[in-house]
Amino acid sequence: MHQGNHRDHEGAEKLFKLIKDIKVAMLTTADPDGKLYSRPMWSGAADEVGDLWFFTRANTPKTDEIKKDAEVNLAYADPSSQTYVSVAGKAEVVRDRATIDAKWHESLKTWFPKGKDDPEIALIRVHPETGEYWDSPNSTMLHLYGYVKAAVTGESPKTETKKVNLA
Repeated sequence: MHQGNHRDHEGAEKLFKLIKDIKVAMLTTADPDGKLYSRPMWSGAADEVGDLWFFTRANTPKTDEIKKDAEVNLAYADPSSQTYVSVAGKAEVVRDRATIDAKWHESLKTWFPKGKDDPEIALIRVHPETGEYWDSPNSTMLHLYGYVKAAVTGESPKTETKKVNLA
């Protein structure tokens, strides 16, 4: 898989900044028949090159789907700040114990009560290829201004939308 730095592309740093504090991403995979399935995943921070990491159980439908079709999509949403991000890329299942140890944090015991040494723990690494974000002003006054502007002029408030090449 591509090992370049996903953060080097125009718009990438803003995209990664927007998702940094969003704790849940919806991961979409395709089953062998091409049907799409989404499920919430507790989101860790992007690493130094921009790969996105998620803890999972090693033997689940999503890991089987990733092994057969690595194309995935991640959707992040924070309605309180009017931030929405979509990231598409290739995923892989990682069983490396050193990587699991390095990325482990105690709050994961909620899902993995046996701790980081549970033999069923795996990681999903997503190598982003494309992304898109929608970032709207989040201040109440700006929303009120946008509402009044829309009512008076018929123009909707501005949202920054940007497609980002991450490959």
